[in-house]
Amino acid sequence: MAARVLVVDDSGFFRRRVKEILEEDPMLTVVGDAANGQEAIEKALELKPDVITMDIEMPVMDGIKATQKIMAINPIPIVMFSSLTTEGAKATLDALEAGALDFLPKRFEDISEDREEAKKLLCKRVYAIAQKKHTLRKIVPAAITSTAVIKPSSATPVKRSTVTIKKSGGIDLVAIGTSTGGPLALQNVLVNLPADFSKPIVMIQHMPATFTPAFAKRLDQLCKISVKEAEDGDQLKPGLALLAPGGKQMLVEGRAGNAVVRIIDSEPSLTYKPSVDITFRSVNNVFPAKTLAIVLTGMGADGREGARVLKAQGSEIWVQNEESCVVYGMPAAIVDAGLADNILDIYDVTQAIVKRI
Repeated sequence: MAARVLVVDDSGFFRRRVKEILEEDPMLTVVGDAANGQEAIEKALELKPDVITMDIEMPVMDGIKATQKIMAINPIPIVMFSSLTTEGAKATLDALEAGALDFLPKRFEDISEDREEAKKLLCKRVYAIAQKKHTLRKIVPAAITSTAVIKPSSATPVKRSTVTIKKSGGIDLVAIGTSTGGPLALQNVLVNLPADFSKPIVMIQHMPATFTPAFAKRLDQLCKISVKEAEDGDQLKPGLALLAPGGKQMLVEGRAGNAVVRIIDSEPSLTYKPSVDITFRSVNNVFPAKTLAIVLTGMGADGREGARVLKAQGSEIWVQNEESCVVYGMPAAIVDAGLADNILDIYDVTQAIVKRI
């Protein structure tokens, strides 16, 4: 059955453009449009779409406030259209904390240089997000940049993980890879780690180059541990989480106890910049059998082959469970390959890490 889409933007031209692209896909049907956030709320209640594409900057009510209200009243999966600027990055992160599940560049050329490929990727992302409609819960209204774990409220208890934690010791590095839904998932994992967390962390989030500085800064403000966007030559230190910069590749080099990250240009042919697979493989060269690799929500299979290399040398591989993922693609690829040591609800990951370390 085709997913029903509501398109929201104050530009009539952009609304028509998005509608034309989405309606070329037989799995998507545009059921309406709105020119501002207030209209979006009214149309969402009236039309009951499966997914909403939402602009951020709009008159009457902006996309962030509209997202907060929709997620508090009648939760519907929302994809934000964002400008790839510093201010656009901050606003997009605010929208994700308000309850939006994903974001896409407003300039379709930034999705892919190939116009037809960009259109296909747009439709694919919108359809994937629409599949979460029946699992969404109302979002507890909270101030943006709250230090609390972002957790939905529901009369139905969240299905918890069944976790088997090995005995303590043997881990020298935590490596986390994620994509769609990752910003909030990473925040939920990092925000409750103790200030004296004893291991270094490297993180690979599929995200544009203009977004990663703002995302790292936000995490650093929220967390007890230190978080920064990785720079070439940064040393891995206990209680420091390094975020791979967008548009580049992050490698780990050196030896345990004296390891550094190398930030290099990405080959143009590579789909993911940064790539979880590339970082995981490099980690294995420095921390064989000493890595806790965690793959969170995301579309595609990035991380599977890197996890395969780590697993072969004795490292542990954990993944986020399907129920708490925005898109169960990257974790599913690990599970289907028989590589997962543990499958966890996102709200159990932090406690499991602390117990394991």
